[in-house]
Amino acid sequence: MPTVFTEQGVAMVATVLHSPHAAKVSVALIRAFVQLRELLSTHRELAAKLAELEKKLEGHDAAIGNLFEAMRQLLALPEPDHGRKIGFNRESS
Repeated sequence: MPTVFTEQGVAMVATVLHSPHAAKVSVALIRAFVQLRELLSTHRELAAKLAELEKKLEGHDAAIGNLFEAMRQLLALPEPDHGRKIGFNRESS
């Protein structure tokens, strides 16, 4: 014999049992089922949004790494040496 009820089973038991206590218990059980359903739907929405965010950010790590590498290469370039200074130079006059 089953030891648990579905939401529909609780509603059927409430129609069969006609005591005030049975009615209160069945209402409480149905409310618990409603809260459980809302909680599950919230977690599904959250899980879907998290998966969407993971897909969106999937390639960003590599792109950011490439950006930093390019910046390091630009910073590592030697300054151009023209052999002469720009501006007035007293030593050459």
